[in-house]
Amino acid sequence: MIRIYMLRHGTTPWNVQKRIQGHTDIALLPQAFDLLCNTPVANRYKELTWFSSPLLRAVETAKALGLNAVTEPALIEMEWGEWEGQTLAELRAMQPEVMSREEAKGLFMTPPQGENPSQVITRLMAWLSELAPQSDIGLVTHKGVIRAAIAQACGWNMLDKCPIKPDWNKALEFTWSEAEGLGFGRVDCPLD
Repeated sequence: MIRIYMLRHGTTPWNVQKRIQGHTDIALLPQAFDLLCNTPVANRYKELTWFSSPLLRAVETAKALGLNAVTEPALIEMEWGEWEGQTLAELRAMQPEVMSREEAKGLFMTPPQGENPSQVITRLMAWLSELAPQSDIGLVTHKGVIRAAIAQACGWNMLDKCPIKPDWNKALEFTWSEAEGLGFGRVDCPLD
């Protein structure tokens, strides 16, 4: 069994505005990049094999932390389709019936022209199975991908509150084996 450390990208302008980013390629805030550049990362993490979403905010996060990450399309954020650029509050106000119906689907909530969390789980699990990592790895990815991993590891259907409340500035530890799949290790792993 190996450990997988998942780290969310740093803060973007759209994070501050609570806008749904999805596949929209938003760069980090300059101050977020600078903060990451000054974040100490322990050698035990630097020595891992790292993978990153190909979106700029994840690539910049890996670079700022001094992690030599290979980009991997399977780690890209959930496709939010027509909802990208809007906030959940805006969507709930403009389309209350649509949002209520979609949010009641949990793992199968699908934005128009987008994908659902279940599809994110499928692509993440397919990639892990194909990669079949033999040693611990690190992933710089997105909140949607990490939440999908939590759903898979904890049996969470996304119909209620997340069973884990992460500090998005720290890594989450998962376990992986071909026989047992994805499991949850621990929350809030500091990088130093």
